[in-house]
Amino acid sequence: MRTWLPLASVLLCGFIAATAQTAATAATAVVADAAAAGVDGVPSDAAKVVPLPVGSKMPATVVRNADGTERHLGPGPLARPTILIFYRGGWCPYCNRHLGALKQVEPDLIKLGYDVLFLSADRPELLYSSLKEPNIHYTLLSDASMNAARAYRVAFRLDADALAEYRRYGVDIEAASGQTHHELPVPAVFIIDRSGVIRFVHANPDYTTRISPDALLDAARSAAAGK
Repeated sequence: MRTWLPLASVLLCGFIAATAQTAATAATAVVADAAAAGVDGVPSDAAKVVPLPVGSKMPATVVRNADGTERHLGPGPLARPTILIFYRGGWCPYCNRHLGALKQVEPDLIKLGYDVLFLSADRPELLYSSLKEPNIHYTLLSDASMNAARAYRVAFRLDADALAEYRRYGVDIEAASGQTHHELPVPAVFIIDRSGVIRFVHANPDYTTRISPDALLDAARSAAAGK
């Protein structure tokens, strides 16, 4: 004898099944998003990096001078407005070219009253010796711990395939940074006023594309004029 379930029961069973499927799909999406973002908030994909926006207060961070001593940056007020330039390291040919190109506008930036600081993923003792670009006299600071890069939200983590690819090109990220976190900064520029507020941000996940010297100078002039 066939037993018929009441229509309400059939609908309820269908609703429960659909809800379970939706929950499973949502859980899968959450896991995927977490994998991309990283368990500590550091994304595993440079394209997922979202820097601190204009109008944010600069975070308090600790980096190191070339002699290994600590240097504290932020949160303000500052003695002078500041330009922070995050770059990957002296081993990076694109970074070397960019640092070389910025020499043409650094004197103008200083005349505008800015401190111009370059933050590298290299450990302190490699800051100057690893550069291929000659006659670099910038203030280079080591952010090998990624303390500043994480605070400004420009850090991302290399996966095993990326690390292997870097090694094939003779780049040992662990040796360069002295760390095992396998993180790098997306090349980025932050212009910060004397009150410690970010007035300009430029970041590009494509490390081959950098802000031009003229564009940086124009942004610095605008920020200095309060535009």
